[in-house]
Amino acid sequence: MSTILDRRITVFRSDLAASHLRGQVEAGAFAEPQPMRVVASSAPVRREPRPDAPLDTEALRGELVQVYERHEGWAWAQLAGDGYVGYLPDDALRAEASAPTHRVAALRTFLYPGPSIKLAPLAALSLGASVTVVAQTGDFAVLADGGHIFLRHLAPLDRLEPDFVAVAERFLGVPYLWGGKTSLGLDCSGLTQLALAAAGIAAPRDSDQLEALVGQPVRFDEALDGLRRGDLVFWKGHVGILTDPDTLLHANGYTMDVHREPLREARDRIRDKSFGAITSVRRL
Repeated sequence: MSTILDRRITVFRSDLAASHLRGQVEAGAFAEPQPMRVVASSAPVRREPRPDAPLDTEALRGELVQVYERHEGWAWAQLAGDGYVGYLPDDALRAEASAPTHRVAALRTFLYPGPSIKLAPLAALSLGASVTVVAQTGDFAVLADGGHIFLRHLAPLDRLEPDFVAVAERFLGVPYLWGGKTSLGLDCSGLTQLALAAAGIAAPRDSDQLEALVGQPVRFDEALDGLRRGDLVFWKGHVGILTDPDTLLHANGYTMDVHREPLREARDRIRDKSFGAITSVRRL
């Protein structure tokens, strides 16, 4: 029941719940999902249906969501990818949107109204967003909705990055944003989830979920010897990625950006000032 009632991944309120939970939870009503896709560059997923509510995560363009309620400009929905539940702006979603064919492989790219870099961009899409390509004109991909993106900034959905750590390193200097998942701002687990996804590794959203479900535990001691590139280092409420045995990359609230620093210095500062001791190291 503790997993079932985790509000982050359970479509359940006292007044409404997903139909597949009938018999498992008590709710005033049960609803069938309506599949929709994110058509905005990104969409905030908030804890409550108001613009100043806490940001839990973000959904990127092209993501599939299952909507259970639409009310006063908000959609209560579950993200199909990682199962996160929250409130998204209703105008960021569309029911008839085409299934994506490509993902954004650049850190950020512009969406143009035509095949020219001299045109005023319509929007900017972040790494991991997905689009539907229907044609090519010159150096541009033509999208199903008529937009144009520089073709070399895209990759087919089945073309995976060979090194998720290299993907994470591209976010160096991006500002820290609690709940963020774009190159405008992201948090520690958002960075980790995005980098893993680019390499074809499905991962949950939050650091405690990552620690429980991703990779295998690695034994470590005070010296932190024997670690290697790609190991995930966890604290209670925080995660970082090793870029080599002695260097940690992480989005953090101390430097307020994606930062690279000596692992042992980070370990000591975090232990003394914020999240306490390292709880585990996990290896993919």
